[in-house]
Amino acid sequence: MTIAPDNAQQGATHLYRAMRDFVESTDGTLPGKFEITKEGIVLDMMSPVRPHELTTLRLRKRLEKVMPEEIVAHTGEPDVELVPEGILRRPDIMVIAEADMEGQGSFDPRTLIAAVEIVSRSNPDNDWVTKLRDYPLIGIPVYAIFDPRTGDGAVLSDIHSTPDGPRYATRKDFVYGEDVTIADWTISTRDLPRYESETTEQL
Repeated sequence: MTIAPDNAQQGATHLYRAMRDFVESTDGTLPGKFEITKEGIVLDMMSPVRPHELTTLRLRKRLEKVMPEEIVAHTGEPDVELVPEGILRRPDIMVIAEADMEGQGSFDPRTLIAAVEIVSRSNPDNDWVTKLRDYPLIGIPVYAIFDPRTGDGAVLSDIHSTPDGPRYATRKDFVYGEDVTIADWTISTRDLPRYESETTEQL
């Protein structure tokens, strides 16, 4: 049986809404962070917590020190969501104008100036693979990745069209200790924590 495009779209929207309802029902009741991507629901356990959260804190403070007062490095809720694409994400840091935070519901990802992610040990592909695909698709112009596993990262920008959909055209890699430019602002990556080796953690 062939499904007409309109029916297919309605089915996709219904499935997305069902996943959205599930994610909302688990808010704060289960460990980790639930997001929705093209493949379905993703659970990021965000482990280990302390290096991840300390990196988020230091990057937020450094960004807000150099950005204009009306621009913030927001952490936490709400999510960014683009319903037509069926994508719901919650970046670790959202660089956004304070005025664009007003209103109700999820943020429009196209209002973000940049998204910053700190790679979790439990699911690094979520940051390096699926978000690398999802963020240009939903219109986030700059995506910065910090990886405490390896002490390096990348800043991606310049969305362009490809046969596989929108992708970032420019990638600038960095190692911890170097200065890094995210959108219009340059910050230091010195003294960012690293994840301890698994051998050390088991001692």
